[in-house]
Amino acid sequence: MATREVKISQNYETIAWKWMRYSAILLIPLVFGHVLMQDVLVGVYQMDSAYVAKRLSSWFFQAYDIALLGFAFAHGVNGLRQVLRDFIHNPKVFRVVSIVLFIFWLAITIYGGVALVMATQARLASL
Repeated sequence: MATREVKISQNYETIAWKWMRYSAILLIPLVFGHVLMQDVLVGVYQMDSAYVAKRLSSWFFQAYDIALLGFAFAHGVNGLRQVLRDFIHNPKVFRVVSIVLFIFWLAITIYGGVALVMATQARLASL
């Protein structure tokens, strides 16, 4: 039996579908690592602003938290986009909504990343 190669076009829907799966796969170790570090190894009663400042003074933890924010928010916004697909039947309106949600995701992820980095630098400068 001969196999036939199927060409899948790389449009926005295909990329969004793949990104939903990739973000889920990447979120699993990020979330479990975060819970393990914060709740099991350190404990919620041991955390204070000094601990957070010390933890976020590391570039590794800044990148880790920015990745966690970006992937979790991307996964959630893409899920919202899929729910809205059930209610928005006009393709042009849905395209605009998809673009607005992408810009919203990008803005919040950048804003959150900058806030993590700048708040840490401000805290370290005050010490």
